[in-house]
Amino acid sequence: MGVIALEGLEFFAYHGFYDEEQKIGNKYAVDILVYADFSEAAEQDRLKATVNYEELYQITAAVMKRPARLLEHIAHNLISDIKKRFPGVESVEVSVSKFNPPIGGVCHRARITLKE
Repeated sequence: MGVIALEGLEFFAYHGFYDEEQKIGNKYAVDILVYADFSEAAEQDRLKATVNYEELYQITAAVMKRPARLLEHIAHNLISDIKKRFPGVESVEVSVSKFNPPIGGVCHRARITLKE
């Protein structure tokens, strides 16, 4: 069992519970951990035997283009899309952060994490 991680992916996107957030947009960060058996890739040095992290980025970019109200929904969609593309993965953990969330005070970012 091994882990492939993409950390600190950043996007400007139009998510948020409030309509105004979906109009003006905000900066988001995404971290992804993919758990799977990478022994074949390690032994044979073949990209087809692993999870291609360039494709992970492309999946993430596509999900971030689809407006959502909740960070939880974004994370769920990412996990679902990753598992569809790479059915051999054991599990996927995704953290989604929103910078400067509208909470009425100072907060660098709000983050949720889901693992399925």
